[in-house]
Formats: sequence, structure tokens, C-alpha cells
Amino acid sequence: MAYQALYRVWRPQSFVDVVGQQHVTKTLQNALLHNKISHAYLFSGPRGTGKTSAAKILAKAVNCERSPVAEPCNECDACKGITDGSIPDVIEIDAASNNGVEEIRDIRDKVKYSPNVVDYKVYIIDEVHMLSIGAFNALLKTLEEPPKHVIFILATTEPHKIPLTIISRCQRFDFKRITAMDIVGRMSHIATESGVNFEENALAVIARAAEGGMRDALSLLDQAISFSQDIVTVDDALTVTGAVSQGHLNTLAKAILERDVSKGLGALEELLFQGKDPARFAEDFILYFRDMLLYQTAPNLEESMERVMLDEEFKELAQRTQPEQIYQYIDVLNGAGQEMKFTNHARIYLEVSIVKLCQLEAPRSAASSPEVGEMMKKIQVLEKEIQQLKANGVKVQSEPAAQPAKKPVRAKKGFRAPVGQIQEVLKNATKEDLGLIKSRWGDMMETLNQRQMRSQAALLNDAEPVAATDGSFVLKFKYDIHCQMAMENQAFLTAMDTILQELTGSSYTPIGIPEDQWLPLREEFIRNSQSDTVDGSPDGEKREEDTLLSEAEKIAGDLVEIND
Repeated sequence: MAYQALYRVWRPQSFVDVVGQQHVTKTLQNALLHNKISHAYLFSGPRGTGKTSAAKILAKAVNCERSPVAEPCNECDACKGITDGSIPDVIEIDAASNNGVEEIRDIRDKVKYSPNVVDYKVYIIDEVHMLSIGAFNALLKTLEEPPKHVIFILATTEPHKIPLTIISRCQRFDFKRITAMDIVGRMSHIATESGVNFEENALAVIARAAEGGMRDALSLLDQAISFSQDIVTVDDALTVTGAVSQGHLNTLAKAILERDVSKGLGALEELLFQGKDPARFAEDFILYFRDMLLYQTAPNLEESMERVMLDEEFKELAQRTQPEQIYQYIDVLNGAGQEMKFTNHARIYLEVSIVKLCQLEAPRSAASSPEVGEMMKKIQVLEKEIQQLKANGVKVQSEPAAQPAKKPVRAKKGFRAPVGQIQEVLKNATKEDLGLIKSRWGDMMETLNQRQMRSQAALLNDAEPVAATDGSFVLKFKYDIHCQMAMENQAFLTAMDTILQELTGSSYTPIGIPEDQWLPLREEFIRNSQSDTVDGSPDGEKREEDTLLSEAEKIAGDLVEIND
């Protein structure tokens, strides 16, 4: 092929070219200089971070004719032969397609033979986690005690799938994701050397889309170069990566902040018309607000921003947006992103989330409320008056005199029955009124249920009328909470009065009282009635007896039985 992809042409040939992995390259260089090379290495980390490249560089460095060196010279026959793959002593194996026991046994049988051309025979096993359990077991003994002229380098993106018995036999190096700044620097060098014209912001867009992988970044750059005309622009990079431009995000964020639903939906419609994926857009918008929050709290951590570039419009929006609003925005967008995973109508969820964001009320801080502002003005006026009084020689007490401590008022708990009204009912209570209400009580409960008031009627299951007079009656509840709920529901009380009037022909207003309050109130009423009627005469005794019987019948109704 006449053309090779950028990531193949610019594959690192020395440790200095391995970007963003200084913690690995520095350790390997020191080991090379001091001849402390291990027999087995494990390189783990995300894709495109330089694992296989570092393995080939290490293979060249140990076999370089100028060794011990920190970097391969890339000029001797050994370095050139390993680079172009003509030396058979450096063997690259793809474990994804050679994962059986037979392939590993073949390696085990061949390691005992000395290398043909260079000093060390190096086995580079890529995607080693794809090996079968039998293959791993076949590799164990050879990996632990290989011949002195053999080095194993295992590379994987999923180290958790490798048995611990294998990991314990290797020196492990964890490759990390490459920062956007390092990726931009490397791409800028490659584009300049390749004679490609580009915009700096375009490389930043590609770097963020690569998610820490240099190979992905170079593939996207290659695609953007093919897409562009004479220069790689930001729009080219956005088109290739499928990302949303900063300007569109700023426009949509401004519409949300100003609660302009029409403008927000219009901006979203334009983005979707351009073919942007709703789920990808929701992710970009979450990262946008994440970066805004980061800029507000730690503006010096610009490198940690994943999505935005600090233009003037973004800075202005960040100053106008409160952190509490950003928390709400991220919650709404995250919920929409979760819902979009399980639906065929992702666009609808995205549109609904934009409407929700536009309708969110901005949290008002206490300092910005008009009441606080008015109070501050009054305080300023008072301070001026105090200064004038002091200037005129008037003594002003700076601290208020100590006031005697007031005892805290204990809040009343529970429902308190209207004792005065109940006593009036007891004084005028009649057996006929009480009997009439009791006789139609069941009909009233049934009527309440028929009128879709079942929950209210349930409050009367443990309630009963205990005294009645013309116009009102005392309703005793077993539980305090039921009494309070019933008496505070005016619609319920009116319904009871109306139904009783329909059933009995008379209006009766209920007066509720809990059972624990009714019993002492009744006893007190009876005791007071006895003291008022006793006068020491025979007729008085008769009147006392009649009064007691009358009051007992008023209160207890049919439950009273008179025995001579």
C-alpha cells in the first residue's frame, strides 16, 4: 500500500516518543542502564496508550549493539531488524487468535533454544487475557523460570482477567490515559512534520474525543485531514468526532439560564438536524456543566476540563450561573441519559429534559432577596442616625441591657377538645336527641361511603355519640389522632351535619373529644351537678335523686338501668 495510517507511520521508536507514560519509561530506562532486566513484564492499561510500542522499544534496547543504553539507537542492525520485523528472535503473538494450549506448548518447547541473531529472545504476547485457563497453566512454569536468554512481555487491557499466579510472576506496569494536553502536543508535532495545516482548537477537539488514547487521536486526525480541504478546522474536527461545537453548547446553556424554552428547543432542533446523536449530546452537555462547575471552584485546573474551551462567552455564563443550578442541570441530564438507553425515542427524552431545564426555578440566595436588601437599607439609615447622635454628645448604649431569660413555652401536643361547648351540650342534653342520632348512625356511615368519603368514614369506626341536644352532639373518639383529623376537616363536618339532617330532619353539629379527655370531663360534670342539687331536705333528697338519674340518662342513654 502506498499510504499508511498516521498511527503506523508515527509509532514510537524510542522511550521519549511514548507520550504520557513517564512513570513507566523512566523505570525501564534505569533498569536498562543498570542491567536489571526482569525475565517477565506485564503492561496493562487502556487502548492506545503505548503498551505494545513500549514492549518493542524494550526489545530493541536490550538487544541494541550499544547496550547498556537508556534508548535504542535505531541505527544498528539489531534495532533496524527488530523495527522492520526481519529478526526472528523477537516474536509478537496475538493471544486473541492463538489462545489454545497447543500454541503455548509450542512456545514452551522453543524457549530452550538460544536466539539466532541477537542476545535475547523476546516474546511479546498481546491481549494476554484472552488465553484459556489451560494455556495459562501451560505458561506458568516457563514464565516463572525461563532460560536466561528469554524475556516475556505480556500486554493487556483487562488485567483483572489474568490469573494472579501469572501476575505474581511478572513486573507489572500500569499505563494510564494520556492527558489532552500531551495528545495535542504529539499531534501538533506529527501534523507539522507531515506538512498539514491545522487550527489549534481543532486538535483540542480531537484530543478530547480520543478519551486518553493516542492511537484513537491519530486515527481521528487522519480522518479529519482527509475530510478537510486545505486546513483542518474546528468544524472538520467536530464533524469527524460527532461532537457538538462549543458555540452551540453556549447558546443552549444561555437559553436555559434565561428560561427561554423556544430558543432552547430551536438550538436542540438544529443540532439534531445536523445528525448529532441524542445520547452523545446529553453526555457532552453533562461534561459542559461539569467543566463550568470546575471553572467556578478551581479555575486554575484548566487541564482537568474535559469538554470546554475557555472562551469569553463561556466565562460570562459561568459567572451568571449558580452552583446549585449546575447541580440541578446535571441531575436532569443524567436522568435523561439513563432513560435514553432503554428507549427507541431518545429524542423525546432529550427534548423533555431541555424543557425541564428551562423551567427550573433559579435558587434565590438570602442575600439577594428583596427583603434582605430593604433591611440592609434600614440598617444603614440607623447607623447614620447613631453617628449623628454620638456627634451631638448623646450617649448611645452600644449593647442592649440583659433581659431576664424567659422560660421556653412548651408547645401543646395533641387535640384539645372545646370543654365549654361540651359542657353546654351536657347541661341541655336529652335522651331523645341522643337516641335519634344513634338510631341513624349506621345509615349515616353507609351514606358517607356511597359519597366517596370512605377514608373519612373510617375515622368514625371507633367513634360514638355520647351526648346530644338540639343543634349539636358530642362525638367521642377512641384515638386522639382520629379526633383531630376529623375535627380539622371542615368538609367532613359539613357532610356529617347534612346527612344527619336528611336522615333525622334536624341539624346536628358534631363536637369531637378523645376518650381520654371525655372520661374525666364527664366525671367532673356529674360531681358538680350533685353538689348543686343537695340542700338537706327530704324534697331536696328527692330532687337530688331525680337530678342524678336525669343526668345519668342524658349521658349514658339506654345503658342506665334503674333498680329500686
